Amino acid sequence: MKLVHGIGLVCMLYAAACTAKGSAKTEPKEIELPVLQLGFKDTTLQKSYVATINAFQNVELRAKVSGFLEKILVDEGQLVKKGQPLFRLNDAEFKVQLSEATAFLSSARAEAKEAEVELSRVQGLVEKKVVSPSELELAKARLAAAEARIQEALAREENARIRLGYTLICAPFDGIIDRIHHKLGSLITEGALLTTVSDIHQMHVYFNVSENEYLNYVKNDKGPGKPGQKVNLMLADGTIYPYAGKIETVEGEFEPGTGNIAFRASFPNPSRLLKHGASGKIILTSKISDALLIPQKAVFEIQDRNYVFALDNNNTVRMKSFVPDTHVEDFILVKSGLDENDKIIYEGVQNIREGSKVIPNFISMDSLLAVAAD
Repeated sequence: MKLVHGIGLVCMLYAAACTAKGSAKTEPKEIELPVLQLGFKDTTLQKSYVATINAFQNVELRAKVSGFLEKILVDEGQLVKKGQPLFRLNDAEFKVQLSEATAFLSSARAEAKEAEVELSRVQGLVEKKVVSPSELELAKARLAAAEARIQEALAREENARIRLGYTLICAPFDGIIDRIHHKLGSLITEGALLTTVSDIHQMHVYFNVSENEYLNYVKNDKGPGKPGQKVNLMLADGTIYPYAGKIETVEGEFEPGTGNIAFRASFPNPSRLLKHGASGKIILTSKISDALLIPQKAVFEIQDRNYVFALDNNNTVRMKSFVPDTHVEDFILVKSGLDENDKIIYEGVQNIREGSKVIPNFISMDSLLAVAAD
Protein backbone atom coordinates (compact mmCIF):
# COMPACT_ATOMS: atom_id res chain seq x y z
CA MET A 1 0.00 0.00 0.00
CA LYS A 2 2.83 2.42 0.86
CA LEU A 3 4.46 1.60 -2.47
CA VAL A 4 1.29 2.58 -4.31
CA HIS A 5 1.08 5.90 -2.47
CA GLY A 6 4.76 6.62 -3.30
CA ILE A 7 4.27 5.97 -6.99
CA GLY A 8 1.25 8.29 -7.00
CA LEU A 9 3.24 11.09 -5.36
CA VAL A 10 6.01 10.79 -7.96
CA CYS A 11 3.45 10.99 -10.76
CA MET A 12 1.90 14.10 -9.29
CA LEU A 13 5.30 15.83 -9.00
CA TYR A 14 6.19 14.90 -12.61
CA ALA A 15 2.88 16.26 -13.86
CA ALA A 16 3.43 19.53 -11.97
CA ALA A 17 6.92 19.86 -13.46
CA CYS A 18 5.59 19.30 -16.96
CA THR A 19 2.92 21.93 -16.40
CA ALA A 20 5.54 24.47 -15.21
CA LYS A 21 7.74 23.71 -18.19
CA GLY A 22 4.87 24.16 -20.56
CA SER A 23 3.94 27.51 -19.03
CA ALA A 24 7.52 28.82 -19.60
CA LYS A 25 6.97 28.50 -23.35
CA THR A 26 3.98 30.82 -23.42
CA GLU A 27 4.26 33.82 -25.73
CA PRO A 28 5.46 37.13 -24.12
CA LYS A 29 2.88 39.83 -23.58
CA GLU A 30 2.43 42.55 -26.18
CA ILE A 31 4.13 45.86 -25.34
CA GLU A 32 2.33 49.16 -25.68
CA LEU A 33 4.61 51.68 -27.41
CA PRO A 34 4.17 55.09 -29.07
CA VAL A 35 3.87 54.68 -32.82
CA LEU A 36 4.17 57.40 -35.45
CA GLN A 37 2.11 57.24 -38.64
CA LEU A 38 4.29 58.78 -41.35
CA GLY A 39 2.93 61.22 -43.88
CA PHE A 40 4.01 63.87 -46.36
CA LYS A 41 3.38 67.43 -45.31
CA ASP A 42 4.56 70.96 -45.83
CA THR A 43 6.52 71.99 -42.80
CA THR A 44 8.72 74.73 -41.49
CA LEU A 45 11.92 73.60 -39.85
CA GLN A 46 14.40 75.49 -37.74
CA LYS A 47 18.07 74.70 -37.48
CA SER A 48 20.54 76.37 -35.15
CA TYR A 49 24.27 76.94 -35.54
CA VAL A 50 26.70 78.14 -32.89
CA ALA A 51 27.69 81.69 -33.83
CA THR A 52 30.38 84.24 -33.02
CA ILE A 53 29.41 87.90 -32.99
CA ASN A 54 31.92 90.43 -34.32
CA ALA A 55 31.79 94.18 -34.73
CA PHE A 56 31.47 95.64 -38.22
CA GLN A 57 34.95 97.05 -37.59
CA ASN A 58 37.23 96.26 -34.67
CA VAL A 59 40.62 97.96 -34.74
CA GLU A 60 43.50 97.92 -32.27
CA LEU A 61 45.03 101.35 -31.65
CA ARG A 62 48.79 101.06 -31.13
CA ALA A 63 51.42 103.70 -30.56
CA LYS A 64 53.53 104.46 -33.64
CA VAL A 65 56.20 106.25 -31.60
CA SER A 66 57.59 105.95 -28.07
CA GLY A 67 56.90 108.47 -25.35
CA PHE A 68 55.22 109.16 -22.04
CA LEU A 69 51.42 109.08 -21.98
CA GLU A 70 50.63 112.71 -21.29
CA LYS A 71 46.84 112.80 -21.71
CA ILE A 72 43.96 110.33 -21.82
CA LEU A 73 41.08 112.16 -23.46
CA VAL A 74 38.40 109.42 -23.37
CA ASP A 75 37.07 106.77 -21.03
CA GLU A 76 36.37 103.07 -21.48
CA GLY A 77 33.00 102.37 -23.10
CA GLN A 78 32.72 105.91 -24.46
CA LEU A 79 31.27 106.59 -27.88
CA VAL A 80 33.67 108.51 -30.10
CA LYS A 81 33.53 110.17 -33.51
CA LYS A 82 35.93 109.74 -36.39
CA GLY A 83 38.98 112.01 -35.90
CA GLN A 84 38.27 112.63 -32.20
CA PRO A 85 41.52 112.85 -30.12
CA LEU A 86 41.89 109.91 -27.76
CA PHE A 87 45.46 109.97 -26.38
CA ARG A 88 48.39 112.35 -26.41
CA LEU A 89 52.03 111.39 -25.89
CA ASN A 90 54.66 113.88 -24.76
CA ASP A 91 55.74 115.62 -27.96
CA ALA A 92 58.67 117.81 -26.83
CA GLU A 93 61.28 115.53 -28.38
CA PHE A 94 59.42 115.38 -31.69
CA LYS A 95 59.03 119.16 -31.82
CA VAL A 96 62.79 119.48 -31.45
CA GLN A 97 63.30 116.98 -34.27
CA LEU A 98 60.92 118.98 -36.46
CA SER A 99 62.82 122.21 -35.68
CA GLU A 100 66.13 120.54 -36.58
CA ALA A 101 64.65 119.27 -39.83
CA THR A 102 63.29 122.72 -40.67
CA ALA A 103 66.69 124.27 -39.98
CA PHE A 104 68.38 121.69 -42.17
CA LEU A 105 65.96 122.55 -44.97
CA SER A 106 66.74 126.26 -44.66
CA SER A 107 70.48 125.50 -44.79
CA ALA A 108 70.01 123.34 -47.89
CA ARG A 109 68.06 126.07 -49.64
CA ALA A 110 70.78 128.63 -48.80
CA GLU A 111 73.45 126.33 -50.22
CA ALA A 112 71.37 125.88 -53.36
CA LYS A 113 71.03 129.63 -53.71
CA GLU A 114 74.79 130.06 -53.31
CA ALA A 115 75.42 127.35 -55.90
CA GLU A 116 72.99 129.05 -58.27
CA VAL A 117 74.81 132.39 -57.93
CA GLU A 118 78.17 130.68 -58.43
CA LEU A 119 76.87 128.99 -61.59
CA SER A 120 75.75 132.33 -63.00
CA ARG A 121 79.17 133.87 -62.26
CA VAL A 122 81.09 130.99 -63.86
CA GLN A 123 78.82 131.09 -66.88
CA GLY A 124 79.76 134.71 -67.49
CA LEU A 125 83.46 133.96 -67.14
CA VAL A 126 83.20 131.08 -69.59
CA GLU A 127 81.52 133.33 -72.13
CA LYS A 128 84.43 135.74 -71.73
CA LYS A 129 86.82 132.81 -72.00
CA VAL A 130 88.37 133.65 -68.67
CA VAL A 131 87.88 130.13 -67.31
CA SER A 132 87.57 126.80 -69.05
CA PRO A 133 84.20 125.12 -69.79
CA SER A 134 85.05 122.42 -67.21
CA GLU A 135 84.56 125.00 -64.46
CA LEU A 136 81.03 125.53 -65.71
CA GLU A 137 80.32 121.79 -65.49
CA LEU A 138 81.61 121.75 -61.90
CA ALA A 139 79.33 124.66 -61.00
CA LYS A 140 76.33 122.87 -62.50
CA ALA A 141 77.18 119.73 -60.49
CA ARG A 142 77.40 121.73 -57.26
CA LEU A 143 73.96 123.22 -57.93
CA ALA A 144 72.48 119.80 -58.63
CA ALA A 145 73.93 118.49 -55.37
CA ALA A 146 72.49 121.44 -53.47
CA GLU A 147 69.05 120.85 -54.98
CA ALA A 148 69.26 117.16 -53.99
CA ARG A 149 70.00 118.20 -50.41
CA ILE A 150 66.85 120.33 -50.51
CA GLN A 151 64.80 117.24 -51.41
CA GLU A 152 66.48 115.30 -48.61
CA ALA A 153 65.75 118.12 -46.18
CA LEU A 154 62.11 118.25 -47.30
CA ALA A 155 61.75 114.51 -46.68
CA ARG A 156 63.38 114.83 -43.28
CA GLU A 157 61.06 117.66 -42.32
CA GLU A 158 58.00 115.74 -43.51
CA ASN A 159 59.07 112.66 -41.55
CA ALA A 160 59.57 114.77 -38.40
CA ARG A 161 56.15 116.34 -38.90
CA ILE A 162 54.52 112.89 -39.32
CA ARG A 163 56.21 111.54 -36.19
CA LEU A 164 55.06 114.60 -34.28
CA GLY A 165 51.53 113.88 -35.51
CA TYR A 166 51.80 110.34 -34.15
CA THR A 167 51.89 111.73 -30.62
CA LEU A 168 48.18 112.53 -30.94
CA ILE A 169 46.13 109.35 -31.39
CA CYS A 170 42.66 109.89 -32.88
CA ALA A 171 39.67 107.66 -33.57
CA PRO A 172 39.83 106.10 -37.06
CA PHE A 173 36.01 105.88 -37.29
CA ASP A 174 32.85 106.29 -35.22
CA GLY A 175 32.82 103.62 -32.53
CA ILE A 176 33.05 102.66 -28.91
CA ILE A 177 36.23 102.54 -26.81
CA ASP A 178 37.27 99.25 -25.26
CA ARG A 179 39.62 98.80 -22.29
CA ILE A 180 42.42 101.35 -21.91
CA HIS A 181 45.59 99.38 -21.21
CA HIS A 182 47.87 102.11 -19.80
CA LYS A 183 47.59 104.75 -17.11
CA LEU A 184 48.52 108.41 -17.33
CA GLY A 185 52.29 108.91 -17.24
CA SER A 186 53.13 105.40 -18.50
CA LEU A 187 56.10 105.04 -20.82
CA ILE A 188 54.62 103.83 -24.09
CA THR A 189 56.86 101.89 -26.44
CA GLU A 190 56.41 101.87 -30.18
CA GLY A 191 53.74 99.31 -31.10
CA ALA A 192 52.19 99.18 -27.61
CA LEU A 193 48.43 98.52 -27.53
CA LEU A 194 46.53 101.52 -26.19
CA THR A 195 42.92 100.41 -26.70
CA THR A 196 40.49 98.97 -29.24
CA VAL A 197 37.77 100.82 -31.12
CA SER A 198 34.69 98.91 -32.26
CA ASP A 199 32.15 100.07 -34.81
CA ILE A 200 29.03 98.22 -33.63
CA HIS A 201 26.30 100.00 -35.57
CA GLN A 202 26.14 96.76 -37.55
CA MET A 203 27.38 93.32 -36.51
CA HIS A 204 28.91 90.44 -38.43
CA VAL A 205 27.81 87.05 -37.12
CA TYR A 206 29.79 84.00 -38.25
CA PHE A 207 28.52 80.41 -38.09
CA ASN A 208 30.06 77.18 -39.35
CA VAL A 209 28.41 74.73 -41.73
CA SER A 210 29.65 71.21 -42.39
CA GLU A 211 31.01 70.28 -45.78
CA ASN A 212 28.11 67.88 -46.41
CA GLU A 213 25.55 70.59 -45.71
CA TYR A 214 27.45 73.07 -47.85
CA LEU A 215 27.62 70.66 -50.80
CA ASN A 216 23.93 69.85 -50.38
CA TYR A 217 23.20 73.58 -50.46
CA VAL A 218 25.29 74.19 -53.59
CA LYS A 219 24.10 71.15 -55.53
CA ASN A 220 20.45 71.01 -54.56
CA ASP A 221 19.74 74.58 -53.53
CA LYS A 222 19.05 73.30 -50.01
CA GLY A 223 20.85 73.67 -46.74
CA PRO A 224 21.72 76.56 -44.47
CA GLY A 225 20.42 79.39 -46.64
CA LYS A 226 21.06 81.66 -49.57
CA PRO A 227 22.82 85.04 -49.49
CA GLY A 228 20.13 87.55 -48.65
CA GLN A 229 17.99 85.05 -46.72
CA LYS A 230 16.70 86.36 -43.41
CA VAL A 231 17.95 84.70 -40.22
CA ASN A 232 17.38 85.14 -36.50
CA LEU A 233 19.85 85.28 -33.66
CA MET A 234 19.42 83.59 -30.30
CA LEU A 235 21.41 85.36 -27.57
CA ALA A 236 23.38 83.64 -24.83
CA ASP A 237 20.44 83.95 -22.39
CA GLY A 238 18.13 82.07 -24.76
CA THR A 239 16.17 85.10 -25.93
CA ILE A 240 15.73 86.00 -29.60
CA TYR A 241 17.41 89.20 -30.76
CA PRO A 242 14.63 91.61 -31.80
CA TYR A 243 16.12 92.47 -35.21
CA ALA A 244 16.37 89.98 -38.06
CA GLY A 245 19.59 89.64 -40.01
CA LYS A 246 20.50 88.30 -43.41
CA ILE A 247 23.16 86.01 -44.81
CA GLU A 248 25.76 87.98 -46.75
CA THR A 249 28.55 85.69 -47.88
CA VAL A 250 30.47 82.43 -47.50
CA GLU A 251 34.19 82.21 -46.77
CA GLY A 252 36.51 80.90 -49.47
CA GLU A 253 37.94 77.80 -47.79
CA PHE A 254 37.17 75.00 -45.34
CA GLU A 255 38.87 74.82 -41.96
CA PRO A 256 41.38 71.94 -42.13
CA GLY A 257 40.74 70.75 -38.57
CA THR A 258 36.94 70.69 -38.57
CA GLY A 259 35.96 70.43 -42.22
CA ASN A 260 33.54 73.32 -41.77
CA ILE A 261 33.09 76.48 -43.77
CA ALA A 262 31.97 79.80 -42.29
CA PHE A 263 28.89 81.74 -43.34
CA ARG A 264 28.53 85.41 -42.42
CA ALA A 265 25.27 87.09 -41.51
CA SER A 266 24.77 90.79 -40.86
CA PHE A 267 22.54 92.24 -38.11
CA PRO A 268 21.61 95.87 -37.37
CA ASN A 269 22.51 97.01 -33.85
CA PRO A 270 20.73 100.33 -33.22
CA SER A 271 20.48 99.85 -29.45
CA ARG A 272 24.12 98.65 -29.21
CA LEU A 273 22.98 95.53 -27.36
CA LEU A 274 25.37 93.30 -29.30
CA LYS A 275 29.07 93.55 -28.45
CA HIS A 276 32.18 92.38 -30.21
CA GLY A 277 33.17 88.85 -29.16
CA ALA A 278 29.73 87.83 -27.86
CA SER A 279 28.25 84.41 -28.63
CA GLY A 280 24.86 83.10 -29.68
CA LYS A 281 23.11 80.85 -32.16
CA ILE A 282 21.96 81.55 -35.69
CA ILE A 283 18.43 80.25 -36.24
CA LEU A 284 17.66 79.31 -39.83
CA THR A 285 14.03 78.72 -40.79
CA SER A 286 13.31 76.79 -43.96
CA LYS A 287 10.04 75.72 -45.58
CA ILE A 288 9.92 72.21 -47.02
CA SER A 289 7.12 70.99 -49.28
CA ASP A 290 5.95 67.36 -49.07
CA ALA A 291 8.54 66.51 -46.48
CA LEU A 292 8.79 63.06 -44.93
CA LEU A 293 10.26 63.53 -41.46
CA ILE A 294 11.07 60.99 -38.78
CA PRO A 295 12.35 61.67 -35.26
CA GLN A 296 16.00 60.96 -34.55
CA LYS A 297 15.21 58.81 -31.50
CA ALA A 298 13.31 56.33 -33.68
CA VAL A 299 16.43 55.57 -35.72
CA PHE A 300 19.23 53.10 -34.99
CA GLU A 301 22.33 52.23 -37.00
CA ILE A 302 23.79 48.87 -37.97
CA GLN A 303 27.03 48.85 -39.98
CA ASP A 304 26.58 52.45 -41.13
CA ARG A 305 23.03 51.84 -42.33
CA ASN A 306 19.98 53.54 -40.84
CA TYR A 307 16.99 51.53 -39.66
CA VAL A 308 13.62 51.98 -37.97
CA PHE A 309 11.20 49.46 -36.49
CA ALA A 310 8.05 49.49 -38.60
CA LEU A 311 4.74 47.75 -37.92
CA ASP A 312 2.99 45.53 -40.42
CA ASN A 313 -0.79 45.08 -40.65
CA ASN A 314 -0.68 42.63 -37.73
CA ASN A 315 1.24 45.09 -35.51
CA THR A 316 4.33 42.93 -35.76
CA VAL A 317 7.71 44.68 -35.65
CA ARG A 318 9.87 44.59 -38.78
CA MET A 319 13.25 46.25 -39.34
CA LYS A 320 13.25 48.64 -42.28
CA SER A 321 16.23 50.50 -43.71
CA PHE A 322 16.10 53.97 -45.25
CA VAL A 323 18.39 56.62 -46.72
CA PRO A 324 18.52 59.96 -44.82
CA ASP A 325 18.72 63.30 -46.59
CA THR A 326 19.34 66.03 -44.02
CA HIS A 327 19.56 66.08 -40.23
CA VAL A 328 17.55 68.97 -38.82
CA GLU A 329 17.71 69.32 -35.03
CA ASP A 330 15.96 66.20 -33.61
CA PHE A 331 14.52 65.09 -36.95
CA ILE A 332 15.75 63.42 -40.12
CA LEU A 333 14.47 64.28 -43.57
CA VAL A 334 14.01 60.98 -45.42
CA LYS A 335 15.44 60.67 -48.91
CA SER A 336 14.22 57.15 -49.73
CA GLY A 337 13.23 53.82 -48.17
CA LEU A 338 10.12 54.97 -46.28
CA ASP A 339 6.74 56.28 -47.40
CA GLU A 340 3.58 57.78 -45.96
CA ASN A 341 2.00 54.38 -45.31
CA ASP A 342 4.68 53.30 -42.84
CA LYS A 343 4.07 53.17 -39.10
CA ILE A 344 7.28 53.33 -37.05
CA ILE A 345 8.09 52.87 -33.38
CA TYR A 346 8.79 56.32 -31.97
CA GLU A 347 10.24 55.41 -28.59
CA GLY A 348 11.49 52.25 -26.88
CA VAL A 349 13.32 50.67 -29.81
CA GLN A 350 15.91 49.28 -27.40
CA ASN A 351 13.25 47.14 -25.68
CA ILE A 352 11.96 45.28 -28.73
CA ARG A 353 13.24 43.07 -31.50
CA GLU A 354 12.05 42.03 -34.93
CA GLY A 355 8.98 39.88 -34.68
CA SER A 356 7.71 41.44 -31.46
CA LYS A 357 4.03 42.24 -31.11
CA VAL A 358 3.17 45.83 -30.23
CA ILE A 359 0.04 47.57 -29.05
CA PRO A 360 0.34 50.90 -30.92
CA ASN A 361 -0.29 54.17 -29.12
CA PHE A 362 -0.45 56.51 -32.10
CA ILE A 363 1.04 60.00 -31.90
CA SER A 364 1.08 62.77 -34.52
CA MET A 365 4.01 64.49 -36.19
CA ASP A 366 2.38 67.84 -35.46
CA SER A 367 2.69 67.25 -31.72
CA LEU A 368 6.37 66.31 -32.06
CA LEU A 369 7.12 69.40 -34.14
CA ALA A 370 5.30 71.59 -31.62
CA VAL A 371 7.43 70.19 -28.78
CA ALA A 372 10.60 70.72 -30.83
CA ALA A 373 9.62 74.35 -31.54
CA ASP A 374 9.21 74.99 -27.79
